[in-house]
Amino acid sequence: QVQLVESGGGLVQPGGSLRLSCAASGSFFSRYSMEWYRQAPGKQRELVATITRGGSTNYADSVKGRFTISRDNTKNTVYLQMNSLKPEDTAVYYCKCDTPIRDYWGQGTQVTVSS
Repeated sequence: QVQLVESGGGLVQPGGSLRLSCAASGSFFSRYSMEWYRQAPGKQRELVATITRGGSTNYADSVKGRFTISRDNTKNTVYLQMNSLKPEDTAVYYCKCDTPIRDYWGQGTQVTVSS
C-alpha cells in the first residue's frame, strides 16, 4: 500500500514563502512522476506542478517563476517551494503519485495566505 503524507502548510503573509513536503512510503518512489495539486474553497482541484522521474518539471501559468517542485529520491520525498505567495494561492495542497495501476493521493495540507 502506497502512502503519501504532506506537511509544511500554514498561515503566511502575502509575499512570504513556504516549503511543502510530501513523504512517500515504499520503494516505488523514484519510478514515477509526482505532482502537486491544490483546491481552493468552491473551486475545482487544479494541477500546480509536475516532476518526472528524470527530474523534468512543468508548472501552471499562475505559479511559474514563484513555485519550484523538486524531489529527493534518497528520502522518497517531493517538495514544493512557494515564494512570493499571494492570497489567491490559499488552498489545500495535495501531492499525487501517478502509477500505471492507479493514482495515489495524500491527505492534503492547508496553505493560507493572508495579512
